[in-house]
Amino acid sequence: MWMHVDNANYSKASVGVAVSPSPVGPFIYLYSGRPHGFESRDMTLFKDDDGEAYLVYSSVENSELHIGILTDDYLNLKGIMRRTMVGMHREAPAVFKHRGLYYLITSGCTGWAPNAALAHSAESMMGPWVTLGNPCMGGNQESRQTTFFSQGTFVLPLPGLQDLFLFMADRWNSHDLKDSRYVWLPLTMDGPVDEPLEDDFEFPLWSRVSIHWHRRWALPSAWNSSSFRSNQVE
Repeated sequence: MWMHVDNANYSKASVGVAVSPSPVGPFIYLYSGRPHGFESRDMTLFKDDDGEAYLVYSSVENSELHIGILTDDYLNLKGIMRRTMVGMHREAPAVFKHRGLYYLITSGCTGWAPNAALAHSAESMMGPWVTLGNPCMGGNQESRQTTFFSQGTFVLPLPGLQDLFLFMADRWNSHDLKDSRYVWLPLTMDGPVDEPLEDDFEFPLWSRVSIHWHRRWALPSAWNSSSFRSNQVE
């Protein structure tokens, strides 16, 4: 388990690592520290199809993202690190992969207040990363510019459903954080984004990321828990 480790004023800005023989614990805490010697605040891990794993974290006062490669035992980082989105002030990275391309959904840095998400894509986890635009579709302009009043945290693949993912986000209640809620919406790879592309990077149309607003929705009937279990390692 890798985690964001910090103090009340966010000056510690570190990662922590713990291990357990089971996903439900008990965990043994190994250490905390700053990856590659840099601050780390919002962060995530991504494990690729070939077993290589990556740490993505906001750094340098949240002004840029850093991407590092984990060691083969997933307990430390190798010496290789790439800086990306320098000066863009992005946080809350959520990584997923589709048809051989890598994607990031990121948030701006506005404290507990929501802001516009951006989608990014690359042919390698180490970049270069291209910004595709705001992926939020539907609702009104305010909701699209605030990621439906939430902040992304994870993108979950749905085995058996081509081009469909689950976008998972936090709807923060800054007055009572323990009463914060969740927003789960369908994320599809099917075409337009809400804003013009910075650079089409010769990506095909299916590479465009769309997060669709629904007050209420359900997974397609073609997908069920048995199809999920069949793709998992026991």
